[in-house]
Amino acid sequence: MSEKIKELPGTPLSEKDIIEKKVLFTEWHPEFMWAWDTGIGYGRYFAELKKGRIIGTRCNKCRRVLLPARYFCEWCFRPVDEWVYLEDTGTVNTFSIAYTDWLARRIKEPRIPALIEIDGSGGVGIMHVLDEVDPKEVKIGMRVKAVWEPEEEREGAITDIKYWKPLKEV
Repeated sequence: MSEKIKELPGTPLSEKDIIEKKVLFTEWHPEFMWAWDTGIGYGRYFAELKKGRIIGTRCNKCRRVLLPARYFCEWCFRPVDEWVYLEDTGTVNTFSIAYTDWLARRIKEPRIPALIEIDGSGGVGIMHVLDEVDPKEVKIGMRVKAVWEPEEEREGAITDIKYWKPLKEV
């Protein structure tokens, strides 16, 4: 291989030649603008979260609610039948008490990730975190309510729900 390189005509360039701009070249620093297209289902789901509402879609053939909202049912491959506003209350189906953060660093105060079945969803749940509760008091079946970010701070993301807290039922 080194013999072939020696056979090639031309003058080799050094890094110094390039740094001192002794050769003709162009430098380009692109500024790319990009956006994520969430599509119709997820797009509306995130837009409604920004307004402080949870929305799903219903497939009448499969008789189920899809959450997050989707435009077609992945079980029967047909368009969904309707948009469904859901409550911002639910039931803890399972949970964990974590003494590490999302990067596996130790933390003093535990975080409580939980699967929360959303009221009106027919059994569909979302993963989120619980707060305003003593970890020793958390239990499966516990009723919870969403605590929303202030309206002016919402971005159209699942984090627009700050956390879920125990629901004081009367």
